[in-house]
Amino acid sequence: MIERVDHVNLVVDDLSAMVEFYKQVLGLRVKRRATISGPWIEAATGYANVEADVVYLDADAGAGIELMQYRTPEGSRPGELGEPNTKGIRHVAFRVRNLDSIVASAKQKGVEFLSEIQDVAVEQVDFGDQRKRLVYCRDPEGNLLELCAYE
Repeated sequence: MIERVDHVNLVVDDLSAMVEFYKQVLGLRVKRRATISGPWIEAATGYANVEADVVYLDADAGAGIELMQYRTPEGSRPGELGEPNTKGIRHVAFRVRNLDSIVASAKQKGVEFLSEIQDVAVEQVDFGDQRKRLVYCRDPEGNLLELCAYE
C-alpha cells in the first residue's frame, strides 16, 4: 500500500543553477549530494556505464525534489516542454505558507509568472472551508511549477 509520494526527480542540464533556483526562490534545503554509478543504477535505468550527480532537496514536509545531472549517458530533452494542457506529467506543485510574499520575492529574483495569483473557482472545485490560490512559473530549465496556498 502506498504511504505517500516520496520525491519528484528532475533530470537537468545545469545542476548548480537548478540547485540555486530551488534554494533561493523556493526555500528548499540541500539534504544530501551524491554521485551515483554501478550495477544498481544501470539495472534500474537500463543504461550501461551510468554516472550521475544527484542533489536531494527537502522542504519542511511532503515529497522531496531530486535533481539529477547525468554525466553518462548524456541526457536529452524532447522538443517543446509543452503548455499547461499538454498530456502527461505537466507540473510540480509546491504548497506554500505565504503565497503573496513568495511570489513577490521570486519576481525580484527575475522569475516570470504565467499570470497573477488566481483564486480557484469554489463553484467548480470544493476545498471545504478553505479556498485555493495558485500561480504558475517555470524553473531555469523550463519545467512548469505551481505555487499554491490553501487559506
